Amino acid sequence: MSVQAYILIQTEVGKANSVAAAIKAIPGVSLAEGVTGPYDVIMRAEAPSMEEFGRAVLSKVQAVAGITRTLTCPVTN
Repeated sequence: MSVQAYILIQTEVGKANSVAAAIKAIPGVSLAEGVTGPYDVIMRAEAPSMEEFGRAVLSKVQAVAGITRTLTCPVTN
């Protein structure tokens, strides 16, 4: 069973577009869009396991310049 999650991202001022573009290029990411509200970008990603999700997706997201905070919300269905 694969692991899917939404990740809510806060960015530095004016960085939402560049952060979303960089995240879209990460393998496993199916959605990355700028939004309004308390978060600046929302993304959805999938990986074969939680371990692979952390290694292949989260570690690369956290390395993107301009991100100040993330909140990972795993899909439960």
